[in-house]
Amino acid sequence: MSNKLLESLIYWRDVKKSGIVFGAGLITLLAISSFSVISVFAYLSLFALIGTVVFRIYKSVTQAVQKTNDGHPFKEYLELDLTLSQEKVQNIAGVAVAHINGFTAELRRLFLVEDLIDSIKFGGLLWVFTYIGAWFNGMTLVILAFVSLFTLPKVYENNKQSIDTYLDLVRSKLTEITDKIRVAIPLGKKPVAAAAESDKDK
Repeated sequence: MSNKLLESLIYWRDVKKSGIVFGAGLITLLAISSFSVISVFAYLSLFALIGTVVFRIYKSVTQAVQKTNDGHPFKEYLELDLTLSQEKVQNIAGVAVAHINGFTAELRRLFLVEDLIDSIKFGGLLWVFTYIGAWFNGMTLVILAFVSLFTLPKVYENNKQSIDTYLDLVRSKLTEITDKIRVAIPLGKKPVAAAAESDKDK
């Protein structure tokens, strides 16, 4: 799925397509939360197959009665090129490897306390996750993430100015608090302003 297509879906540029993808995805996730993945996949595939077979027969009968020659009803989709080129696979692999390397390096930095304040904040985040894990199971979190993917971007787009104002206020407060803690705890990295003043004094 290209970035443009994904953006079009989550921002509801085409309400019909977004509604279909959102509804189908949500139903699938809810079904997986109640039944096994194999059962859900088998039933969905079976229903899809029954639908295409019935539609194919219906179009064939209609063409025979009306004596038209419209051809195969799924011809457009049958002619789509679904093959992955070697270049595309290499690009995807390259992006994936870059993200994995960055993620690994960041985890090493946090767990080995390269910066005390960042590691403390990471610990606070993990502590919050322990409560989230106690309240919700993994599948519930996946469902919530999926619903958020189709709601939060649109809400942000419609209320961008007011949300940015509050986010900037929160970000400035957090930066102010973090800088004060870094000054109080010498093990943390110096804030940029403090480091510049220290250099001037020298």
